[in-house]
Amino acid sequence: MGGDLAAGKILVTGGGGFLGGAVVRALVIRGESVRTFSRGYYPHLDALGVEQVRGDLTDPAAVERACTGVELVFHTAAKPGVWGDWEIYFAPNVIGTRNVLKACRQCGVARLIHTSSPSVIFDGADMEGVDESAPCPEAYHTHYPHTKALAERAVLGAVREGLQAVILRPHLIWGPGDPHLTPRILARANRLRIVGTGRNRVDTIYIDNAARAHLLAAKALRDRPELSGRVYFISQDDPIPLWEMVNAILAVGGKPPVRRKISLRRAAWIGFALEWLYRAFPIPGEPPMTRFVAAELACAHWFDISAAKRDLGYRPEVSTEEGLKRLASALSSAR
Repeated sequence: MGGDLAAGKILVTGGGGFLGGAVVRALVIRGESVRTFSRGYYPHLDALGVEQVRGDLTDPAAVERACTGVELVFHTAAKPGVWGDWEIYFAPNVIGTRNVLKACRQCGVARLIHTSSPSVIFDGADMEGVDESAPCPEAYHTHYPHTKALAERAVLGAVREGLQAVILRPHLIWGPGDPHLTPRILARANRLRIVGTGRNRVDTIYIDNAARAHLLAAKALRDRPELSGRVYFISQDDPIPLWEMVNAILAVGGKPPVRRKISLRRAAWIGFALEWLYRAFPIPGEPPMTRFVAAELACAHWFDISAAKRDLGYRPEVSTEEGLKRLASALSSAR
């Protein structure tokens, strides 16, 4: 027996990850019957009573096996990042999404909630209060947003073929258990520089709010099928200066604030040079600066979430202040 979101099984791709895991926990709390699809095995999911299917998104048979008997899919699995070869992003983000869509069609899955990113519309300039009508740029400086844009296109194609789906674009997810944003900031505490003026505001979203938005999207799609094919930005609905947020995370991690500055022009030139060096030799790992990262750090990117409020009933329940307190507690416990 399922819960109130689905009468049958719900699949979460990437259920062992940060966002996927939060979605899984929220579903279990609601009494839903949950299955995950991940490359690894996670004991804590067993402890929650979650069925785990192991496999790779690029394996159509494995994805179909995971989708068998499923009514609703949350597709959160993806390869994030700002550096690396095209194929390491294209395979999971595009081929993987196409495999999920094909499996949904073959297995009779009714609904899909697809996790995307606002970076799909980032053109290197400030984005202030933009809504879902903003177009994708003609070119991308890094592979992650490009492949996520292609994945969105694939989902919308499946909608035209009859699948009911909603696309969510959460921006800068953070909170306890964050394996990306918080560790990167803390690890680079003594090397960080404010890029640009330091006044650029950005949206973020606390992990529990992001998970809740996914469940609200599933409920809205069930109750209002006409929402299928819609795209929604979701956030804290509280744009904050980027470097104020960075310094807040540094503070809860016991690190000093960032005070030194560098111009966007200089950061971009450094990024260009480092990209060339890392490709030419090639140097393992990720360059400490790239042109894309320089632009991200210097530009405003915050979004109008009126559509998510109206159609999904989304409001952030955990404030940024409360989220930082929870993050501080988690970091303190981990020391």
